[in-house]
Amino acid sequence: MIYKKLVFITVIFISLLCTSKSVAQNKVTGVVTENNGLPIPGVSVILKGTSIGVSTDFDGKYTLSEGVNQNSVIVFSYIGFKTQEILVKGQSVINVDLQEDTSVLDEVVIVGYGSQLKKDITGSVSTIDSDSFESRPNTQVGSLLQGQSAGVQVISGSGKPSGGFSVRIRGTNSINASSEPLYVVDGVPTTDTRSINPSDIDTITVLKDASSAAIYGAQGANGVVLITTKRGTTSKPKVSLDIYSGVSQVWNTLPVLNGEQYRDLMTEMGLSTNWDNFTARTDWQEEIFQNGFSQNYQASVSGKTEGTSYFISGGHLTQEGAVRTSEIERSNFKINIDQDINDWLKVGTRIAYTSYKDVDINDNNNVNQGGVLLGALTTPSIIGVYNEAGMFTSNPFQNWENPLASTDGLDREYNNNRFLGNIYLEAKFLENFKYKFNYGIDNSNGVFDSFLDPFRTGFGAAIGGQGINNTDKKSYYIVENTLSYNNSFNKHTVEALVGSVTQKFTLENSSIQTRNFASESVTTPNGGSEIFDASAWKSERANASFLSRVNYSFDDKYLLTANFRADGSSVFGPNKRWGYFPSFSLGWRVSNEKFINKDGLINDLKLRAGWGLVGNDNINAYSYLGRVGSGANYPFGGVTQPGTFPGSIENLTLKWEESEQTNIGFDLSMLNNRLSVTADAYIKKTNDLLLNAPLPTTSGFDNAIRNIGEIQNKGIELALNTVNINSDNFSWNTGFNISFNRNEVVSLVGQELLQGGITGGRGEASLVREGEPLGTLYGYIFGGVDPASGNAYYIDNQGNSTFNPTPEDRTIIGDANPDFYYGITNTLNYKGFGLFIFLQGSQGNDMLNVTRIETEGMIDPKNQSTAVLDRWRQPGDITDIPRASFGNSDNSRVSTRFIEDASYLRFKTITLSYDLPKNLIDKLGITALKIYGTGENIFTITDYSGFDPEVNAFGGSNTVQGIDFGTYPQTRNLIFGINATF
Repeated sequence: MIYKKLVFITVIFISLLCTSKSVAQNKVTGVVTENNGLPIPGVSVILKGTSIGVSTDFDGKYTLSEGVNQNSVIVFSYIGFKTQEILVKGQSVINVDLQEDTSVLDEVVIVGYGSQLKKDITGSVSTIDSDSFESRPNTQVGSLLQGQSAGVQVISGSGKPSGGFSVRIRGTNSINASSEPLYVVDGVPTTDTRSINPSDIDTITVLKDASSAAIYGAQGANGVVLITTKRGTTSKPKVSLDIYSGVSQVWNTLPVLNGEQYRDLMTEMGLSTNWDNFTARTDWQEEIFQNGFSQNYQASVSGKTEGTSYFISGGHLTQEGAVRTSEIERSNFKINIDQDINDWLKVGTRIAYTSYKDVDINDNNNVNQGGVLLGALTTPSIIGVYNEAGMFTSNPFQNWENPLASTDGLDREYNNNRFLGNIYLEAKFLENFKYKFNYGIDNSNGVFDSFLDPFRTGFGAAIGGQGINNTDKKSYYIVENTLSYNNSFNKHTVEALVGSVTQKFTLENSSIQTRNFASESVTTPNGGSEIFDASAWKSERANASFLSRVNYSFDDKYLLTANFRADGSSVFGPNKRWGYFPSFSLGWRVSNEKFINKDGLINDLKLRAGWGLVGNDNINAYSYLGRVGSGANYPFGGVTQPGTFPGSIENLTLKWEESEQTNIGFDLSMLNNRLSVTADAYIKKTNDLLLNAPLPTTSGFDNAIRNIGEIQNKGIELALNTVNINSDNFSWNTGFNISFNRNEVVSLVGQELLQGGITGGRGEASLVREGEPLGTLYGYIFGGVDPASGNAYYIDNQGNSTFNPTPEDRTIIGDANPDFYYGITNTLNYKGFGLFIFLQGSQGNDMLNVTRIETEGMIDPKNQSTAVLDRWRQPGDITDIPRASFGNSDNSRVSTRFIEDASYLRFKTITLSYDLPKNLIDKLGITALKIYGTGENIFTITDYSGFDPEVNAFGGSNTVQGIDFGTYPQTRNLIFGINATF
């Protein structure tokens, strides 16, 4: 970093000026390295109590040839590392291994459009460094964030390899607009993180409050995640190799009826067949679940010569999921270069190319819609995989194919090539001024191909096979020009920034679907004789922005940060395109006041307070326009002519959705920096929601995007880090964070939304209502089972029992939002051994287990769970499982019967590692070598009865949360790997 370079130059300059008249009695030489064995240039090596000293060269070497005697003490110091003092005692060679000091307040933290010293930050900012990444293997950015930062909730809607993550920073902020944070990778904003290689990441900084995120204006409403990739730091080329492989499996299966039990149930429901023809006993969960396998190979070379810093990496990842045919494959290439042209001009580039492929799994669907997970549970075991004709078998009472028709009878693959990169120029001029130009692009091309077998699948045979080709192209560029000023005088420090930003997004899509294939040998759409569907579209949107910021510090005690950004967006009406977003924050470093004892209990204490306003324009392009729809064709003269119709209503007053946030907090370090605490409290109000609200039918439209309503999030965050033990051979550090967030829909201007349609026509299960949080679950109150009739009864809105409740009897039955969520890390090191334990949990969140509605409903020929063995069968039976009733869904309504507590505590990662000793790796000719074994999701404590409590059928939806509908579960993974440095 720049400050390290300045320290290095300063130390060299001082050492050249230092002289001594004493006569050397000894000569001491050596090499100073960091804890991974790499040399550290610029380390200060000084004889204690004197001005005699030198600094290490680019290879970490030093020589003290003046003033050394038997009783001399040599002090080795370098910013970011713990200072060491060593008594000479006649030694002529002293090699030192410096340990990083992570508690140093002068740590530089990346913030928007620049960096700040950690001690000077006044907003709510958290940093996750590479040490946390290296403690466990990861395939996606979302997993790096999970449980690592207070206020950051990572929602894994599905455990499938291609599933991805949804991230919420301080709650859900919108209804129809996106609530995902903005990701900025080396200065290039993006929303897609699946193809980013975690091995290339150096640090992740999360800007949580408006005072820190407002510099990004329109795109910072949901928080900002700054991702900085690695660069060269050592004078000698450093080659790193990371290889791991692993296996995965589902950690939980669900018990279902065996063949005899299924036969009894069907007979009880009045369905009969020649059971002698169905002698198979197939375990469908065993058929679809498998031992997944993953391999990851990553290699990099980096270094820093005079004026040039470089980092080059390449890698390949393959991951087969725990459900058959699910997989991802990713190849990546990365190059980072920084070049000092002279003492005032610097240029550089960050380039990443990724080739990504995945094969998805159809989950969150019923078996008759190709749902694989629900198919495994509801397909009766009495049939085999194939029938005599070689087709996938079906339920004997319905044409519902077994789940392997979806995994093996449907070829599907998504391929994407992505280029993400930027170039920059940085010029210093006059005194204390710096100009920076940045140009970045994010271009991707995706192709989805699908082919439904026309001979082995029932639906494929009915339509003669089906071929689909869908292509999408995304293009994005950003141009930034910024001018900054930095100066310190007397007790004042000022940093000012102004700049302009231009961005443009272009999306293109084309799709074609054909049917009636002559054979399965030609699987592309041209093999079909009938064009069933075809479409193509293109859209553009653009943003223009002006930004400014001032950071001010007086006497290293009183801190001020102020931002102002003006944003224009093409998605809004012509007179409403510009939004103006100010913010400010204050800090008081109490520990620097005279009334605080410098040698006392407190090492550092900073109080913070901030306020800011940010905007959100994450809606579809052209949202304000009255658009034209196509497809309203009509006959004219016996020929079908193309026709159009009004597709949406015009809204020229459509404007920014705005979030106002107030934050107060403190940072405390005490007990010689062995204990550090960060706490924040916030209130965030989102006004003028971009809501797709219903319209009166007289308008001719069902709904339209309008600025209606208000949402509020308020909460408390706490992060605690402790150094429990820190001795020469043993260290133990603990990290703990916990977050409390309360979400509320404050106003919808009289509107109320029901969403999240549930299987079997049972209605919507998610409610958006004033005074309630997003993620509210809605349905009936289950009263029990009538012993006389075996029917379920419910409690109506008057508190009375009824067998036939009306829609008006529905009420709030659950809340998908947790009371709190948390993460705990423990890092232990003993000599060369390391143990990393990461626990992550959520408490108080409800789940609507729709899977149970399907497997306990007993309304059709699907197989059921073993829970129905306790069903009502005759008058007088006392049970909470109603009777079987073919075609009658009244006994399995969306109700409190299927609401479960989905709280969990998960042992997310346990890694045991061993760093080979230096004398051994020296013989091998390498710098460092670590071997490790990692277990992920090894153990989960939960009362939830489904596959997994950490899922959501509707992914990252703002409103429909806490629903499990045969969703692909998280898997248990066992990984073995090796890290080598040359």
